[in-house]
Amino acid sequence: MKVILFKIIGTILVLVGAYFFGMVAMLLNIVSIRLTTLTILGFLWLPLMAIPLIWAKNKRVASKYCCAMLCLCLISSAAEGVYRMHQKSITINTTPNINVHEYLPFDENSKIVRLEHASLHLTDNLPRLDGAAAVFPVYSAFVHAVYPDTVTLGGMAGQVDSSFNYSNTVEGYRRLAEKRIDIFFGAYPSEEQREYAEQNHTTFEYIPIGYEAFVFFVNRKNPVDTLTEDQLRAIYSGDITNWSEVGGANREIVAYQRNKGSGSQSMLARFMGDTPIMEPPTEQVQDLMDGIIHTVSNYRNNVGAIGFSFRYYLDTLIANPNVKMLSVDGVYPSVENIKSGAYAIVTPLYAVTYRECKNENVARLIDWILSDEGQFIIEETGYSGIK
Repeated sequence: MKVILFKIIGTILVLVGAYFFGMVAMLLNIVSIRLTTLTILGFLWLPLMAIPLIWAKNKRVASKYCCAMLCLCLISSAAEGVYRMHQKSITINTTPNINVHEYLPFDENSKIVRLEHASLHLTDNLPRLDGAAAVFPVYSAFVHAVYPDTVTLGGMAGQVDSSFNYSNTVEGYRRLAEKRIDIFFGAYPSEEQREYAEQNHTTFEYIPIGYEAFVFFVNRKNPVDTLTEDQLRAIYSGDITNWSEVGGANREIVAYQRNKGSGSQSMLARFMGDTPIMEPPTEQVQDLMDGIIHTVSNYRNNVGAIGFSFRYYLDTLIANPNVKMLSVDGVYPSVENIKSGAYAIVTPLYAVTYRECKNENVARLIDWILSDEGQFIIEETGYSGIK
């Protein structure tokens, strides 16, 4: 009787220990929820190995069984490691995020476009600037040309706002709506961002300063080189789900998206018009505060994948040779085709300010940006000028 009692207690201890081991693995976010060797080890492998050993009459047979289970566990761990290495190797971060320190003003090693002499020089009442990541090289070059060289970068984590800031589209539009900055450089805001501005009694004003192409891209091994606008809308609405439907291989289409409120996701919504956008591919992620949450998947460059971005960011800042931009209706998104209007999916690059702004230098700066000098910076950076 005592032996059975000890076995029951041992079984309970194994189950409780396995449960807590698995929970710790999840809470520490050691691995994702999709493939979790450590979590499975806690919830499954440990009980499967230990409990038969506790209850078995033939310890030799039980030991062989445990060895076999341990081997399966090790094999699954190795398989997961190989899978994760492969996933990491084909993941392309299409979230606009650049190394801003490579594009800072007043730095002799900066990659920004430089003017020898600018006709405008601001010394006080400097307009407070912020912008999207893909536009940072542009407005950093504006600062270099027009602002005093004492200006430093603000707006990032741990730094206070200044006249020259960098955050991202979501945070930048929030700051503009709250009148914490004077000009935001980027794509047109989302409906939610416009509504937030209205809630703050802020009236956005949009000044086009250049043009940029909205582009779609695929794995370079994908035989499809061009799609029509209707086919793209059908893909992102979920009506077309296989590449064979658009002249490609018999392979499922995985249509990646961006997070809500980002410049490119807002542009996708405008491109789609009244056509509803399907739910994006998501990943389960363990968050210490919120438990299991779903986030939009990063673009993984499988042959069946398709994504979208802005041409300058994809072609220049990412510049990944393993992806290719698609032609749309047979027209490739080159700078020449953007300027001529041959490539149809084009959006203005905006300098967005607000009607209630009292800083007169805002209008002076925007007028300069629209001048030949400002347009030179825009075009030399890689965008299409407004003229």
